[in-house]
Amino acid sequence: MTEFNIFVEKIYENFEIDELKVHSDTVKMTEYIFKDKNIIDNSCLKNYKYSVISFDIVLVNNEEIHRINKEYRKKDAPTDVITFAIFADSKEDEKFIFDGEINLGEIIVSLDKIQSQAKENNTAFTDELYYILSHGILHLLGYDHQNETDFNFMVETQNKIKAEVL
Repeated sequence: MTEFNIFVEKIYENFEIDELKVHSDTVKMTEYIFKDKNIIDNSCLKNYKYSVISFDIVLVNNEEIHRINKEYRKKDAPTDVITFAIFADSKEDEKFIFDGEINLGEIIVSLDKIQSQAKENNTAFTDELYYILSHGILHLLGYDHQNETDFNFMVETQNKIKAEVL
């Protein structure tokens, strides 16, 4: 059985959110994803042995995600989520596994952007947040949406997670 070591940090002082709930719900989503053999077999984890999966979630404001987006992605605007998929994006000879633990990377989420998207989509804030977090987890596993097939797979998977887990 895989253990999940997920760290949630809110560095946005003026936004109230239950970090413990975000953590426990993210663990549930991650467990659900890892039960799907097809997802794992087609991820960056294929053919690797591990007992612990870790990643970080950092909850920020629009100003901070804008700065990160501009610095790392050369996009001069805030966005809802940025992932740094350390394991998935590393070359084969640079993938690091220590004592059976794989650090997938980091998901950075703008709470401001999630709040505005929830209003635009007429959905609850937590529904929007968890939809975006599931998107980030898939990115950490090496999934992307550069073509229509991959995009549809990610959206389908995110919708299943939302419907079946939370």
